[in-house]
Amino acid sequence: MGPTASGKTDLAIALRGHLNGEIISVDSALVYRGMDIGTAKPTAEELAKAPHRLINIREPNEPYSAADFCRDAKHEIEAILALNKTPILVGGTMMYFKSLLEGLSDMPVANSNIRNAIEQEAKQFGWPHIHKLLQEVDPISAAKIHPNHSQRLSRALEVCRISGKPFSSFQNRLSGGLLEKYDWYQIAISPRDRHCLHERIELRFDQMLTNGLLEEVAALMTRKELHKDLPAIRAVGYRQVWEHLEGLYDRREMRDKGIAATRQLAKRQLTWLRSWQGAQWLFTQQENGNFMTVEELTQIALKIIAKRAI
Repeated sequence: MGPTASGKTDLAIALRGHLNGEIISVDSALVYRGMDIGTAKPTAEELAKAPHRLINIREPNEPYSAADFCRDAKHEIEAILALNKTPILVGGTMMYFKSLLEGLSDMPVANSNIRNAIEQEAKQFGWPHIHKLLQEVDPISAAKIHPNHSQRLSRALEVCRISGKPFSSFQNRLSGGLLEKYDWYQIAISPRDRHCLHERIELRFDQMLTNGLLEEVAALMTRKELHKDLPAIRAVGYRQVWEHLEGLYDRREMRDKGIAATRQLAKRQLTWLRSWQGAQWLFTQQENGNFMTVEELTQIALKIIAKRAI
């Protein structure tokens, strides 16, 4: 686990060979086909060397929830174990990790009509308006969800409208978690210095632009079924480029907004991890600030795992 641009993929690929493992992606953006550059999806060469399960399994207009992930991840874990191999879960979508380990509440299944109606309301009046609607029926959930966190707002209000009960009333009734079923080794990877992480994010976003992120988003914009209010298109980087191509702001402002949104994502990921129970931290920098090689990080990770196994 770790914030964006922390080096999770490289470490997971390296560990795969040492642990006789197979990799399962834990990333809400990597599930989408045609969204490769802006999601920092492993390259074709990397995937040929180390296939990742749960990548490229949805079109960008198809919803994919934490419940969907848990169902799919459980299937993949069992399939890998049946091969006498080690499942290696890697990603930065902390809600997916939490749901898989601790379980999900018995909430109503998604209702596409209600969800689409909420999306249309948001398109017309904005997500802060949806936040106000949620506040009226479930002030507890509204207090915990940021007015611009569209996916969580949409799901919370959808559950309220389907069930007639507050979304918050379901959240303390968790079941189906795998924390006690398997022996988990949880590693949180990150640079020591937040400034260094910010620099890595900036460099990576510039590299995405160089690699063709604008062209990738332009191709998505040609598809009639896609629009910028879809959860997939609201992924960091994509929304900013989409709005730039619509003419809402110039390239420089798009770049600044994309980097700022990515840094905010990393901040949220680190907030999750700081309170995570059972995670062993693996810092990618030495005390003097120099970054370690993948080989050095791999050896430290293997020592963490060996120590836990004693």
